[in-house]
Amino acid sequence: MDQERTNSMTETALLRNLMDKEFYDNHKGMRCPDELFTKDMRKIKQALDQAMVLYDKSITPSELEALFFTANRTMTTANKEAYSHLFKRIAGESPMHEEIATEVLSRLFQQHVGELVTNLGFNYVNGQENNLEKLRKLVEDYKDDFTPNLNIQFEDIELDTILAGIQIETQWKMNIPSLRERVEGISGGHLIMVGARPNTGKTTFHASLIASPNGFADQGAKCLILTNEEKYVRVAARYVQASSGMTIKQITENKALALSRYTKVKQQIQLKDSTGKDMAWVEAVVKSYKPDIVVLDMGDKFASRTSDKSDVYLKDAAIHARNIAKIYNCAVIWMSQLSADAEGVVQPNMSMMEGSKTGKAAEADLMVLISKNRQVEGVDADEDLTRYLTIAKNKLDGGWHGRITCELDGDIAQYTA
Repeated sequence: MDQERTNSMTETALLRNLMDKEFYDNHKGMRCPDELFTKDMRKIKQALDQAMVLYDKSITPSELEALFFTANRTMTTANKEAYSHLFKRIAGESPMHEEIATEVLSRLFQQHVGELVTNLGFNYVNGQENNLEKLRKLVEDYKDDFTPNLNIQFEDIELDTILAGIQIETQWKMNIPSLRERVEGISGGHLIMVGARPNTGKTTFHASLIASPNGFADQGAKCLILTNEEKYVRVAARYVQASSGMTIKQITENKALALSRYTKVKQQIQLKDSTGKDMAWVEAVVKSYKPDIVVLDMGDKFASRTSDKSDVYLKDAAIHARNIAKIYNCAVIWMSQLSADAEGVVQPNMSMMEGSKTGKAAEADLMVLISKNRQVEGVDADEDLTRYLTIAKNKLDGGWHGRITCELDGDIAQYTA
C-alpha cells in the first residue's frame, strides 16, 4: 500500500472519530488544525467544525454530507460527484479505537508543528526572516498543545476486584513438591527466568513443570514452547517422557501406553522450532495463539542485537518479554544459561546470568537458578540426581528466597521430591 493511500485512510478514519462529540471536544482547535488534512478532506473537516458549533452533538456521516452540500449548492457537478465519493468512503470507514486515534492525531500534530518550525528555520538561514518573532509566536500559540488530551480509562481498584486479582496470582500450580512449598504457582503477566549451566536440566525442568503429572498441562493451561537451542524432536521427546513417566526404551517398546498418557498433554501444547526468530515474532505468535504459558528456550537467542553491549540488548528483550506477559495475560518462562562463574557453585546468584548481570534480572518476577553438586573426581556425574533450585528473586507469593533441594530423574524427564 503506497503512502498516499495510507494517509487517505488515516484522515478518513480520523474524521469518523472527530464526528464523536466527546472526542471532538478533546481535540478541537489548535490540537487538530485543518492543515492535517488534504485539500478536499479539509473542506469536509471545516464543515464538521461548523456543525459542532451549531448543533453541539455527535454527527453522523449522512448528516454531515447533507449539511456540506446544503452549504455548497453552487458546486459543479464534477465536484459534487467527487465529494459524494469521499463521503461514501467516510461512511464506509470505521472509527479507530479512541486511544489509537489520539496517538495518531498527536503524532500528526507534532509533525505539523515540526514542519512549521523547519520552514521558519529555513527562512532565517536564507535571510527571508530577520527576527525570531514568528518563532516566538509559534511556540506561544502551541505551548499548551504539545501533549495530547487523553481520555484514560483508569483501573478498577474496588476491593472485590483487587481480592479477585490476588487470588489468581497462582493460577498455575507448581508440581514439584519442594518448590510448591515455597512458590505455589505462577499466572498470566508473570515473567519467570530460569538459569542453569549446560547439562544441568533446563529443558527437562520446563518439560516436567508442564507435562509431568499435575503439571500445567494437566491443570488445563494452553502451553506454547518455542525452542531455538536443541532440535525440536529432542525437546518433544522430553515432553513424552515427562507425561508418560517412561524411558525412551520403554516408550519404544510400549507405544500404546505412552500415547495414552501423552495424549492429554499433547492436546494442551504447541511446539515450534524458532531458530533465527526475534521477540517481535514471538509477540506475533502469542497474539495469534493466545497461550496461558509461553516457554522461550533459549530466551537470550530471541534478543535482537541492538547494541554492542549484551546487557543492553538482553534487557531490551526481557522488557519485551515482560510486556508480552502483561499485554496477552500469559506467563512467560525464559530459559537462560548461567555464566562460567556458576560452574560448580551450589547456590548461584542472579549476577551469574550469562550476558546480563542485572538487565534481565531487573525484569523478572521470579528467578529460579538450577545447580548440582560439584563434580568429584572418579564419580559419574550422571549418577548424582540431586538438583538445587535457588530462588534468587521472588516478587510472588510472599517473596521467599533461598535454596530448595529436589531430584532429577533424567531418564523420564521429571523433577521430583
